[in-house]
Amino acid sequence: MGTNLPRWVWVGAISLSCVAGMVNVVGYLGFEHQAVSHLTGTTSLLGVALVQRDGPSIAHLWGVLIAFSLGAMLSGMIIQDSTLKLGRRYGVVLSLESMLLFAAIPLFKQQQIWGALAAAMACGLQNALATTFSGAVVRTTHLSGMFTDLGIGLGHLLRGMPLPVRRLTLSGLIITGFLLGGVLGAWLYEHFHYDALLAPALLTGCVGLGYAGFRQWSLMYRRDAG
Repeated sequence: MGTNLPRWVWVGAISLSCVAGMVNVVGYLGFEHQAVSHLTGTTSLLGVALVQRDGPSIAHLWGVLIAFSLGAMLSGMIIQDSTLKLGRRYGVVLSLESMLLFAAIPLFKQQQIWGALAAAMACGLQNALATTFSGAVVRTTHLSGMFTDLGIGLGHLLRGMPLPVRRLTLSGLIITGFLLGGVLGAWLYEHFHYDALLAPALLTGCVGLGYAGFRQWSLMYRRDAG
């Protein structure tokens, strides 16, 4: 796992894991109790629904899987590269994620499944973005890979091999960010119900617009300098 990444990538990964933790908790505490930031459990539930021939659940679960994948696909279309470069269109993806989260709030309040689909699509956008800007090192919407990296590192330590401090540190920080996001999301949901999604929506929106402005300024500066 290459962890020789710029500091801003570490900060971005931890922040986005916190965002995903908030979104996932709100989705889980909502009327459908549906996790939206990862697809392993959703796929397992789909298998159960298929055996039970539960039509509404099949449609719902397939919808979440497709929405997440569409978000990842859209992110890939916008960024178009897997190499890390500060000038790429990451701000556009974050802004779209923000808009989807804002859109999910009234849909959730009306108890429409489209709310979960919008949130899942936002998570797909985010996870593909993090995968891209980290060079396929970081995932921010689920933790299986991070816990796997922790286990591998500790296993190496028990065998007397050098401890991969940076790998364990990054994995631990992403896990902590996701957990803190879950705690904050649960607290916000308890007090503000679905309006809890305003927090991740505003965060991703502000960062996305700020980054887009910085990117535009950089392009103008280079044009003038040239």
